[in-house]
Amino acid sequence: MGKIILVTGGCRSGKSEYAEEILKDKNDVLYIATAKAYDEEMVDRIEKHKLRRNEKWDTYEGFKDLHLVINETEKSYILLDCLTIMMTNLLFLEEQDFDNLSMDSVDKILTNIKKQVEKMISSAIENDKTLVMVTNEVGYGLVPEYKLGRIFRDVAGAINKTVASLSDEVYLTVCGIPMKIK
Repeated sequence: MGKIILVTGGCRSGKSEYAEEILKDKNDVLYIATAKAYDEEMVDRIEKHKLRRNEKWDTYEGFKDLHLVINETEKSYILLDCLTIMMTNLLFLEEQDFDNLSMDSVDKILTNIKKQVEKMISSAIENDKTLVMVTNEVGYGLVPEYKLGRIFRDVAGAINKTVASLSDEVYLTVCGIPMKIK
Protein backbone atom coordinates (compact mmCIF):
# COMPACT_ATOMS: atom_id res chain seq x y z
CA MET A 1 0.00 0.00 0.00
CA GLY A 2 1.36 3.39 -0.97
CA LYS A 3 1.84 6.34 1.32
CA ILE A 4 2.68 10.02 1.23
CA ILE A 5 5.94 11.10 2.89
CA LEU A 6 7.24 14.67 3.25
CA VAL A 7 10.87 15.47 4.08
CA THR A 8 11.49 19.09 5.05
CA GLY A 9 14.33 21.13 6.48
CA GLY A 10 16.59 24.06 5.82
CA CYS A 11 19.02 24.51 2.95
CA ARG A 12 21.71 21.82 2.81
CA SER A 13 20.21 20.07 5.86
CA GLY A 14 20.27 16.61 4.28
CA LYS A 15 16.68 16.51 3.01
CA SER A 16 17.39 15.04 -0.41
CA GLU A 17 19.86 12.52 0.95
CA TYR A 18 17.33 11.33 3.52
CA ALA A 19 14.54 11.08 0.94
CA GLU A 20 16.86 9.00 -1.25
CA GLU A 21 17.75 6.87 1.79
CA ILE A 22 14.06 6.08 2.35
CA LEU A 23 13.94 4.51 -1.13
CA LYS A 24 17.53 3.25 -1.39
CA ASP A 25 16.55 -0.45 -1.57
CA LYS A 26 13.85 0.14 -4.17
CA ASN A 27 14.57 -0.19 -7.88
CA ASP A 28 10.98 0.58 -8.87
CA VAL A 29 11.41 4.38 -8.48
CA LEU A 30 10.54 7.36 -10.64
CA TYR A 31 12.62 10.38 -9.61
CA ILE A 32 10.85 13.63 -10.50
CA ALA A 33 13.42 16.40 -10.79
CA THR A 34 11.76 19.81 -10.75
CA ALA A 35 14.82 22.06 -11.11
CA LYS A 36 15.75 24.03 -14.19
CA ALA A 37 19.40 24.76 -14.92
CA TYR A 38 19.27 28.57 -14.99
CA ASP A 39 22.90 29.22 -14.08
CA GLU A 40 26.22 27.48 -13.33
CA GLU A 41 25.39 27.00 -9.67
CA MET A 42 22.15 25.18 -10.50
CA VAL A 43 23.89 23.09 -13.17
CA ASP A 44 26.40 22.01 -10.52
CA ARG A 45 23.64 21.16 -8.00
CA ILE A 46 21.72 19.13 -10.57
CA GLU A 47 24.85 17.19 -11.55
CA LYS A 48 25.62 16.37 -7.91
CA HIS A 49 22.07 15.09 -7.43
CA LYS A 50 22.36 12.95 -10.56
CA LEU A 51 25.63 11.40 -9.41
CA ARG A 52 24.15 10.48 -6.05
CA ARG A 53 20.95 9.02 -7.52
CA ASN A 54 20.42 5.26 -7.83
CA GLU A 55 21.20 4.51 -11.49
CA LYS A 56 18.34 1.97 -11.63
CA TRP A 57 15.80 4.73 -11.02
CA ASP A 58 14.02 6.42 -13.92
CA THR A 59 14.02 10.21 -14.04
CA TYR A 60 11.38 12.64 -15.23
CA GLU A 61 12.33 16.31 -15.45
CA GLY A 62 9.43 18.71 -15.07
CA PHE A 63 7.33 20.67 -12.61
CA LYS A 64 3.82 21.07 -14.04
CA ASP A 65 0.86 18.68 -14.26
CA LEU A 66 2.78 16.00 -12.38
CA HIS A 67 -0.45 14.16 -11.61
CA LEU A 68 -0.41 13.06 -15.26
CA VAL A 69 3.13 11.71 -14.87
CA ILE A 70 2.10 9.80 -11.74
CA ASN A 71 -0.99 8.40 -13.51
CA GLU A 72 1.12 7.15 -16.41
CA THR A 73 4.09 5.64 -14.58
CA GLU A 74 4.21 1.96 -13.75
CA LYS A 75 6.71 2.67 -10.96
CA SER A 76 5.47 2.02 -7.42
CA TYR A 77 7.65 4.66 -5.77
CA ILE A 78 8.04 8.32 -6.69
CA LEU A 79 10.61 10.72 -5.28
CA LEU A 80 9.90 14.37 -6.01
CA ASP A 81 12.84 16.70 -5.44
CA CYS A 82 11.75 19.31 -4.72
CA LEU A 83 8.40 20.92 -3.96
CA THR A 84 9.96 24.31 -3.28
CA ILE A 85 11.53 24.50 -6.74
CA MET A 86 8.31 23.19 -8.26
CA MET A 87 6.43 26.03 -6.52
CA THR A 88 9.00 28.55 -7.69
CA ASN A 89 8.69 27.39 -11.29
CA LEU A 90 4.89 27.55 -11.08
CA LEU A 91 5.10 30.99 -9.46
CA PHE A 92 7.13 32.26 -12.42
CA LEU A 93 5.14 30.39 -15.07
CA GLU A 94 3.51 33.64 -16.16
CA GLU A 95 5.33 36.95 -16.21
CA GLN A 96 4.13 39.07 -13.27
CA ASP A 97 4.95 42.43 -11.78
CA PHE A 98 5.40 41.01 -8.28
CA ASP A 99 6.09 44.41 -6.72
CA ASN A 100 2.59 45.58 -7.69
CA LEU A 101 0.70 42.28 -7.45
CA SER A 102 -2.60 42.52 -5.57
CA MET A 103 -3.35 40.15 -2.72
CA ASP A 104 -6.20 38.71 -4.82
CA SER A 105 -3.67 37.84 -7.52
CA VAL A 106 -1.37 36.26 -4.93
CA ASP A 107 -4.33 34.21 -3.66
CA LYS A 108 -5.07 33.03 -7.22
CA ILE A 109 -1.45 31.97 -7.71
CA LEU A 110 -1.54 30.09 -4.40
CA THR A 111 -4.83 28.42 -5.34
CA ASN A 112 -3.42 27.28 -8.69
CA ILE A 113 -0.25 25.87 -7.12
CA LYS A 114 -2.27 24.17 -4.39
CA LYS A 115 -4.47 22.53 -7.04
CA GLN A 116 -1.37 21.19 -8.84
CA VAL A 117 0.01 19.74 -5.60
CA GLU A 118 -3.31 18.28 -4.42
CA LYS A 119 -3.89 16.62 -7.82
CA MET A 120 -0.40 15.13 -7.67
CA ILE A 121 -0.98 13.70 -4.18
CA SER A 122 -4.45 12.44 -5.14
CA SER A 123 -2.97 10.66 -8.17
CA ALA A 124 -0.40 8.94 -5.96
CA ILE A 125 -3.11 7.82 -3.53
CA GLU A 126 -5.51 6.67 -6.27
CA ASN A 127 -2.74 4.71 -8.01
CA ASP A 128 -1.45 3.21 -4.74
CA LYS A 129 2.00 4.80 -5.12
CA THR A 130 4.41 5.82 -2.39
CA LEU A 131 5.23 9.47 -2.98
CA VAL A 132 8.25 10.92 -1.15
CA MET A 133 8.52 14.70 -1.48
CA VAL A 134 11.38 17.00 -0.49
CA THR A 135 10.66 20.60 0.45
CA ASN A 136 12.41 23.52 2.14
CA GLU A 137 11.29 24.94 5.45
CA VAL A 138 11.27 28.68 4.75
CA GLY A 139 9.55 30.03 7.84
CA TYR A 140 12.48 30.22 10.25
CA GLY A 141 14.11 33.35 8.84
CA LEU A 142 13.46 37.06 8.89
CA VAL A 143 10.54 38.61 7.03
CA PRO A 144 11.89 39.19 3.51
CA GLU A 145 12.49 42.84 2.62
CA TYR A 146 11.05 42.50 -0.89
CA LYS A 147 7.45 41.68 -1.80
CA LEU A 148 8.45 38.77 -4.06
CA GLY A 149 10.33 37.20 -1.15
CA ARG A 150 7.28 37.55 1.10
CA ILE A 151 5.02 36.09 -1.60
CA PHE A 152 7.38 33.15 -2.05
CA ARG A 153 7.65 32.54 1.71
CA ASP A 154 3.88 32.68 2.15
CA VAL A 155 3.14 30.39 -0.82
CA ALA A 156 5.82 27.89 0.26
CA GLY A 157 4.58 27.91 3.85
CA ALA A 158 0.96 27.38 2.81
CA ILE A 159 1.84 24.58 0.39
CA ASN A 160 4.09 22.86 2.94
CA LYS A 161 1.30 23.04 5.52
CA THR A 162 -1.18 21.51 3.06
CA VAL A 163 1.22 18.74 2.01
CA ALA A 164 2.10 17.92 5.63
CA SER A 165 -1.60 17.61 6.47
CA LEU A 166 -2.05 15.15 3.59
CA SER A 167 1.10 13.15 4.42
CA ASP A 168 1.24 9.89 6.31
CA GLU A 169 4.75 10.68 7.55
CA VAL A 170 6.68 13.94 7.87
CA TYR A 171 10.40 14.22 8.63
CA LEU A 172 12.40 17.32 9.56
CA THR A 173 16.12 17.22 8.81
CA VAL A 174 18.47 19.33 10.92
CA CYS A 175 22.25 19.20 10.48
CA GLY A 176 21.89 15.97 8.49
CA ILE A 177 19.77 14.32 11.18
CA PRO A 178 16.22 13.30 10.22
CA MET A 179 13.55 13.52 12.92
CA LYS A 180 10.07 12.06 12.46
CA ILE A 181 7.50 14.71 13.35
CA LYS A 182 4.42 12.92 12.05
